[in-house]
Amino acid sequence: MLKKKWFYATPIAIAAATLSVVACGGSDDKKADLSSVKNIVVIYAENRSFDNLYGNFPGANGLQNVSAQSAQQLDRDGSALATLPTVWNGLTQTGVTPVVTAAMTENMPNAPFAIDDPKGFNVPLSVTTRDLYHRFYENQMQIHGGKNDMFAAWADSGGLVMGHYTTNAQTLPLWKIAQQYTLADNFFMGAFGGSFLNHQWLVCACTPYYASADKSPAASSISAVNADGVSLTLASNSPASALGGAPKFVKSGNLTPDFYAINTMQPPYQPSGNKAASGGDTNLADPNAASTLPPQTSQTIGDLLSNAGVSWAWYGGAWGAALSAAQNSTSNVIYGANMTAPNFQPHHQPFNYFANYAPGTDARAKHLLDGGMDGSEFIKAIDAGTLPQVAFYKPQGNLNEHAGYTDVTSGDQHIADVIAHLQKSPQWNNMVVIVTYDENGGFWDHVAPPKGDRWGPGSRIPALVISPYAKKGYVDHTQYDTTSILRLITRRFALPALPGLTARDVALKTNGAPAMGDLTNSLDLKL
Repeated sequence: MLKKKWFYATPIAIAAATLSVVACGGSDDKKADLSSVKNIVVIYAENRSFDNLYGNFPGANGLQNVSAQSAQQLDRDGSALATLPTVWNGLTQTGVTPVVTAAMTENMPNAPFAIDDPKGFNVPLSVTTRDLYHRFYENQMQIHGGKNDMFAAWADSGGLVMGHYTTNAQTLPLWKIAQQYTLADNFFMGAFGGSFLNHQWLVCACTPYYASADKSPAASSISAVNADGVSLTLASNSPASALGGAPKFVKSGNLTPDFYAINTMQPPYQPSGNKAASGGDTNLADPNAASTLPPQTSQTIGDLLSNAGVSWAWYGGAWGAALSAAQNSTSNVIYGANMTAPNFQPHHQPFNYFANYAPGTDARAKHLLDGGMDGSEFIKAIDAGTLPQVAFYKPQGNLNEHAGYTDVTSGDQHIADVIAHLQKSPQWNNMVVIVTYDENGGFWDHVAPPKGDRWGPGSRIPALVISPYAKKGYVDHTQYDTTSILRLITRRFALPALPGLTARDVALKTNGAPAMGDLTNSLDLKL
């Protein structure tokens, strides 16, 4: 019998639902169980909200469910904005075609808009747009207790936060794959804010800690936070209205007042955004740099997998090139203020923050692997059928879809190409692939995150489950977040739960929300 949540009022969605029923039909006795899954592959892209890319996906909770009232953005005093703020510094930069200047974005209606609308800015998916705030406290201020009505108020990019794309199977390569398998439309980023913290939550469901930070080189990075614990203290010269400019804070730093690292800090080991100390070990980052995070000791999913004898690896795109550059003092070619391809970001390599994977350890050599330029080394392992049981792949910067230094098309096509290799791999028949994004990149989404713990979940992001076992043509409405990936891995390999998973579920239940799902509802397996 067709389940209600599979029924949608469009021909495409009805056809997809029919496919799902066929795929899921038959006796449970004939289905494989979870032990049939031999390989789990996680592909982690960058900085897109669900509505930004999949707001028009048939059957999903998308922009068709947004009313003018529910999308309306408020000013900093709580009143409705007459228009969206100007996109300060422009939507695209000089040298990019089309050029969209700040002046061209004045007086936009207070509503979501299509960035690629031919009658509007006509900026296609293949064009790089400017970056947006995506920081821990600012994200919570934008979410505004679940109303999602202060994204424009607490942004540094003005009205761009309300931008989305009119994607379909012809314009977005992963869209076509989502149509064939499962798209999760109730999947949230694991932590508020940006890439640094969400990568940590992907591997340890934890927030890094900087002991005695107030007596350290990072003392100036401690945020000034209001008594509510979720909003930043405004500077006296901050514009009263979002129409007057970006907000100014006393201190939006990398650390909480009790010394947790919540915004971008650099790994203590190379490759790092901080060079080695003068005359120091070239394998290390300068510990006296304010943004160098001390080595972390929390337990990670990698530790649990190793303890259980389960093979695993983190494949970092351009890792080898970045490491070589760092050791040869040419790291500014790989990353920096004016990044050039491949735009390697050290804070996207979460295991490189942990003492268990320090330079010289066997664990580092075994588990932190070079994904190669353009993913070439990762693809070699796919084609050879030599992937470990759990594999994480992080595309290099120009292929990860991050606004500000790359476009959507390049990364989306790259990930689709990797999936094509996975589908031809000798390991495919027993594989589950999860493609998701680390965080929303500052882009608005209309769905309120469930109220969890101090750290998250944050805004809604896209997630695809691709597998011979995935439900076909299916939109999964189950509540998930980044930690759901860890939950799937934990359940499949009978691992102990990381403390952060348990703590999150307790917080969710306390706040009247269900525990977080483990992605198994997206699989047609006997559970």
